[in-house]
Amino acid sequence: MDPVIIVGAGPVGLTLALSLARQEVPSVVLDEGPGKDEPRPARTVVLREDTADLMARLTGLDMEQAGTRWAGWRSLRRKQVMREVTFDDAGEPAPLHIAQHVLTTALREALAGERLAKVAVDSRLDTVEQERSGVTAHTRGPKGTWWRGSYLAGCDGPRSTVRKLQDIRFPGRTAVERHAVAALRAELPWDGEALLHRMPPWRTSGPSAGEVTGRPLPDGVWRLDWLLPPGKDLVTPELLLARIRETLSGWTGGATPSYELLDTGVHTVHHRLARRWRSGRVFLAGDAAHLLGALGTQGLDEGLRDADNLAWKLALAWHHGPHEALLDSYQAERRGAVAARLRAADQVLPLLRGGGGLRAYVPGATRGHDALLTDGHLGRGALGTPGAYAASPLAPRHLEGEVPVDTAPGAPIADVRVTAEDGSFVRLRDRLGRGALLVVLVAPGTGVWDRKHWVKAGVMPRLAAAVAALPHPAELLVAESYPGAAAHTVLLARPDGHLVAALGGVRPADLYSAAEAALGGPAKTESEAGAGAR
Repeated sequence: MDPVIIVGAGPVGLTLALSLARQEVPSVVLDEGPGKDEPRPARTVVLREDTADLMARLTGLDMEQAGTRWAGWRSLRRKQVMREVTFDDAGEPAPLHIAQHVLTTALREALAGERLAKVAVDSRLDTVEQERSGVTAHTRGPKGTWWRGSYLAGCDGPRSTVRKLQDIRFPGRTAVERHAVAALRAELPWDGEALLHRMPPWRTSGPSAGEVTGRPLPDGVWRLDWLLPPGKDLVTPELLLARIRETLSGWTGGATPSYELLDTGVHTVHHRLARRWRSGRVFLAGDAAHLLGALGTQGLDEGLRDADNLAWKLALAWHHGPHEALLDSYQAERRGAVAARLRAADQVLPLLRGGGGLRAYVPGATRGHDALLTDGHLGRGALGTPGAYAASPLAPRHLEGEVPVDTAPGAPIADVRVTAEDGSFVRLRDRLGRGALLVVLVAPGTGVWDRKHWVKAGVMPRLAAAVAALPHPAELLVAESYPGAAAHTVLLARPDGHLVAALGGVRPADLYSAAEAALGGPAKTESEAGAGAR
């Protein structure tokens, strides 16, 4: 069968290619550039716990060394500390801040070692044609070439050629926010802490009276972002240097400390959402499908989730034939999750940036504003929480044995320690991305015994038989505990780590029904599938 064609060699496209390769699906990545990424210290990304783990699994990169996990977060207004959050192993997980070129380089290096993946540099797409049996793409460049694929994924950014060739609209708002950005090496009073400073005392006039965000990076480097007033005023080098000097001197309480300026830029935030994310055998992901980023939300974080969601569904269809309901669910799940974050940001933005607004009528509204901004920056609440697929078309219906746990159906599973089938102890998230369903039995006490002593005892034989009978390969794991789960709870998770169902005990019929639903129902033949989502 033909490989999957991936258009775009940014982090999302490379992640999709690696994810497919780990599930034994070949791909070709069409890279319109030379295959190298220019280091840009001021272009960074913030990854939540699940996407940071995804990058570590795919690249083998030591994320703690390559980026910085924030020690804490503080929000200030004028001279007052409004909110402080401390991160530790037992509490709230810390976001990871990393330079995008470091991430992209690690993805490229990992992809270079994959026998099933190929990167074609200097290949600019100009034509896409699709039939019932596959997709054909043509690229311009030193050697114009036709490529044949089973499916095609457009991961080619905001100006996506794939999206335009499929005549998919991309409505939304332009220049929702603008930020002047600088990466510099300096000693600041907050060791490893990120901060948001609203209305700093050294800025007393102008729209929003100023807002600056500081995020630490490795080796004493910081990324600073200054919110710019609405409009298209030119950000001159002199203006940016003045902002740097006044901010550093304001934070340190004296003369401007010594610093090394590494990189600068202007970051313009747009909010857009493609009308469709699937057109037959063509899919959109990342910035080709959505743009978001105001109020601390991170677009790349969502783009990586797009790739993770799409990969296992394409892999299943590639190996086992058309699964139209499964492929359709990519748009339903991912577009729905991103749309919810965009709606939340668009609703909150006028309140936070509109001068008096809510502040004039609601006591404590200023503190509420800081809470909303903190949620966006830390990946919490409506502005920042990773999407759950509770309303997914893949959600099972009417399971008699379903029981509640702390993870809602459709939400990402908690990363607990589990015993694998070979008897080794691993993290649950380490078993993701292999194309298999995960079945987890919660069995307190098993961690202190060798697996051979309990694998044939109690409910294990019956559960193992039920897992073997599932309509798709599944891995059986055992956990000492899981948040909110009673003993003998059985959890079913998808290959991308979202919970399908939690069952009270071994219930083979419910487990089978939940697995079949998570796969989009029984596979259809090519003739039954017809034109699919075209």
